[in-house]
Amino acid sequence: MMKSEYPQSAYLHIPFCRRRCYYCDFPISVLGVKTQPETSGMIRDYVKAICQEISYSSGKPVNTVFFGGGTPSLLPVKDLETILIAIDNTLGIAKNAEISLEVDPGTFNLSQLQSYQGLGVNRLSLGVQAFQEQLLQSCGRSHNLEDVWQAIALIQQVDSFNFSLDLISGLPNQSLVDWEESLTKAIAVAPNHLSCYDLVLEPVTAFGRIYQPGEQPLPTDIATADMYRLAQQLLTDAGYEHYEISNYAQPGYQCRHNRVYWENRPYYAFGMGAASYTTGTRFTRPRTRVEYYNWVQAGCPISSDPVSPEDIVLETLMLGLRLTEGIYLSQFPQSTQAVIIQAVSPYLAQDWVELTLDGRLRLKDPEGLLFSNTVLATLFDKLS
Repeated sequence: MMKSEYPQSAYLHIPFCRRRCYYCDFPISVLGVKTQPETSGMIRDYVKAICQEISYSSGKPVNTVFFGGGTPSLLPVKDLETILIAIDNTLGIAKNAEISLEVDPGTFNLSQLQSYQGLGVNRLSLGVQAFQEQLLQSCGRSHNLEDVWQAIALIQQVDSFNFSLDLISGLPNQSLVDWEESLTKAIAVAPNHLSCYDLVLEPVTAFGRIYQPGEQPLPTDIATADMYRLAQQLLTDAGYEHYEISNYAQPGYQCRHNRVYWENRPYYAFGMGAASYTTGTRFTRPRTRVEYYNWVQAGCPISSDPVSPEDIVLETLMLGLRLTEGIYLSQFPQSTQAVIIQAVSPYLAQDWVELTLDGRLRLKDPEGLLFSNTVLATLFDKLS
């Protein structure tokens, strides 16, 4: 559980979007549908600031780089190149690094994809969310179903990309039939990786203001649990490994970058609202552009207490148990191991939890993963 080593991963937050989706609480800046990214002074100013922040860092070459957002595919290729050069000049990018870019349908063309490839981007994460026109509209997506199929066709023309696809379950007015259709169509596309997220109602979002959990038109808790079980069944039957609560991959295509988070390893983060974990300290940057620019101009001061040994234990459990392989109990002191085993003993009897012969604690798939919050709440209560 040593957390003092140099990070080997970097997250870059690109906040620009055409509009804010109704479920989104990420720190973003809305460009508007008609704005041309190539002529946006807002983008130019942001790229300058994030490169300045990167220049204050030091370390060793990174093995993963992840451009998240926002909609990173709205970033002009030349600006993406500028940021990658800044990372390479300051930290270095390892030869076989995984370089991921989140992209949205309707925000890129074939020329862009080929340019991304030329810059070393080798993994694309396509935000589809649903394969039903009415659901795309009802959750405020800026693309339609035609854009989805065009985006998939473009990505398939550049077949060297490691291709991931995102879906959301639990949307308002979404039925189990809708969800099965989305999963079936996603499987037919055959991406290397699939992320299936359950809708979370954040109070500051449009959905959070309109809807109450468990009330129509949201699916019931029973229905969303059935959606989870259906995804697990259909995707594993199709040959995908269920390697994390919300993530599935063809063999050899797990997301290397996201595993850094789940294994509670350190990572750099740059950009508005981005959260880093370096030198045993977690720090979240300002969430608005003005505040972020002021922070960069002040020299990027990080004022945060190191994570305590007790919190490291809790974070390691919370993150590591998201992985279906679980976590090795041997990384904890024996006294802590005893508390953990005692805390999960009721769930062993329910067949939600398993202690493997090689000393791992893991949540059973799908029921243990489905009720992971219940298990974690018990662990936190006993260890806090």
